[in-house]
Amino acid sequence: MADDTKRYYRKNVELFILLDKMKLWPARSGILHGIRSIENHGKYAIITTHCGEEIRIYNSRNSRAARWLRNKWAVKPCPKCKVPEWKLLKYSKTFFDTYGSDLVHKG
Repeated sequence: MADDTKRYYRKNVELFILLDKMKLWPARSGILHGIRSIENHGKYAIITTHCGEEIRIYNSRNSRAARWLRNKWAVKPCPKCKVPEWKLLKYSKTFFDTYGSDLVHKG
Protein backbone atom coordinates (compact mmCIF):
# COMPACT_ATOMS: atom_id res chain seq x y z
CA MET A 1 0.00 0.00 0.00
CA ALA A 2 1.59 3.27 -1.14
CA ASP A 3 1.18 6.31 1.07
CA ASP A 4 1.37 9.39 -1.15
CA THR A 5 0.45 11.92 1.54
CA LYS A 6 2.82 14.80 2.11
CA ARG A 7 4.02 15.39 5.66
CA TYR A 8 4.76 18.87 6.94
CA TYR A 9 6.87 19.42 10.04
CA ARG A 10 8.07 22.60 11.65
CA LYS A 11 11.33 23.88 10.27
CA ASN A 12 13.12 24.47 13.54
CA VAL A 13 12.52 21.31 15.59
CA GLU A 14 15.10 19.76 17.92
CA LEU A 15 17.49 17.34 16.23
CA PHE A 16 16.86 14.45 18.64
CA ILE A 17 13.10 14.59 18.10
CA LEU A 18 13.56 14.79 14.32
CA LEU A 19 15.93 11.82 14.26
CA ASP A 20 13.63 9.81 16.51
CA LYS A 21 10.76 10.44 14.08
CA MET A 22 12.62 9.88 10.79
CA LYS A 23 15.13 7.18 11.85
CA LEU A 24 17.62 8.41 9.22
CA TRP A 25 21.13 9.87 9.68
CA PRO A 26 22.82 11.91 6.91
CA ALA A 27 26.55 11.21 6.78
CA ARG A 28 29.04 13.82 5.55
CA SER A 29 29.61 11.69 2.46
CA GLY A 30 25.98 12.23 1.39
CA ILE A 31 24.75 8.77 2.37
CA LEU A 32 21.59 8.17 4.42
CA HIS A 33 22.01 5.61 7.20
CA GLY A 34 19.15 3.86 8.96
CA ILE A 35 19.11 4.42 12.73
CA ARG A 36 18.80 1.32 14.90
CA SER A 37 18.80 3.06 18.28
CA ILE A 38 19.21 6.46 19.91
CA GLU A 39 20.54 6.66 23.49
CA ASN A 40 19.80 10.06 24.99
CA HIS A 41 22.44 11.37 27.44
CA GLY A 42 21.20 14.89 28.18
CA LYS A 43 22.78 17.38 25.77
CA TYR A 44 24.21 14.65 23.56
CA ALA A 45 23.06 11.28 22.24
CA ILE A 46 24.69 8.19 20.82
CA ILE A 47 23.23 6.91 17.57
CA THR A 48 23.74 3.33 16.44
CA THR A 49 23.12 2.74 12.74
CA HIS A 50 22.05 -0.52 11.13
CA CYS A 51 25.52 -0.95 9.64
CA GLY A 52 27.09 -0.86 13.12
CA GLU A 53 28.44 2.70 13.33
CA GLU A 54 28.16 4.59 16.61
CA ILE A 55 27.97 8.37 16.35
CA ARG A 56 27.96 10.87 19.22
CA ILE A 57 25.83 13.92 18.39
CA TYR A 58 24.76 17.10 20.15
CA ASN A 59 21.18 18.40 20.18
CA SER A 60 21.44 21.38 17.82
CA ARG A 61 18.69 22.72 15.59
CA ASN A 62 21.24 24.36 13.28
CA SER A 63 23.66 21.44 12.98
CA ARG A 64 24.88 20.04 9.69
CA ALA A 65 22.72 16.93 10.09
CA ALA A 66 19.57 18.93 10.84
CA ARG A 67 20.15 21.17 7.80
CA TRP A 68 20.91 18.20 5.55
CA LEU A 69 17.72 16.41 6.63
CA ARG A 70 15.56 19.52 6.13
CA ASN A 71 17.07 20.36 2.74
CA LYS A 72 17.34 16.70 1.59
CA TRP A 73 20.99 17.00 0.60
CA ALA A 74 21.68 13.34 1.42
CA VAL A 75 19.59 11.03 -0.75
CA LYS A 76 21.75 8.00 -1.48
CA PRO A 77 20.98 5.13 0.95
CA CYS A 78 23.70 3.13 2.66
CA PRO A 79 24.06 -0.31 1.06
CA LYS A 80 25.00 -1.90 4.42
CA CYS A 81 22.03 -0.41 6.32
CA LYS A 82 19.57 -1.57 3.65
CA VAL A 83 17.17 1.34 4.18
CA PRO A 84 13.78 0.16 2.87
CA GLU A 85 12.25 1.83 -0.17
CA TRP A 86 9.11 2.87 1.74
CA LYS A 87 11.22 4.84 4.23
CA LEU A 88 13.03 6.67 1.41
CA LEU A 89 9.68 7.44 -0.23
CA LYS A 90 8.31 8.75 3.08
CA TYR A 91 11.44 10.90 3.50
CA SER A 92 11.06 12.32 0.00
CA LYS A 93 7.44 13.30 0.76
CA THR A 94 8.37 15.09 4.01
CA PHE A 95 8.54 18.89 3.93
CA PHE A 96 9.65 21.41 6.52
CA ASP A 97 7.77 24.68 6.84
CA THR A 98 6.95 27.36 9.40
CA TYR A 99 3.38 26.09 9.75
CA GLY A 100 3.96 22.34 9.90
CA SER A 101 3.18 19.88 12.68
CA ASP A 102 5.02 20.48 15.93
CA LEU A 103 7.01 17.37 16.85
CA VAL A 104 7.05 16.86 20.60
CA HIS A 105 9.21 14.65 22.74
CA LYS A 106 7.47 11.49 23.96
CA GLY A 107 7.93 10.96 27.65
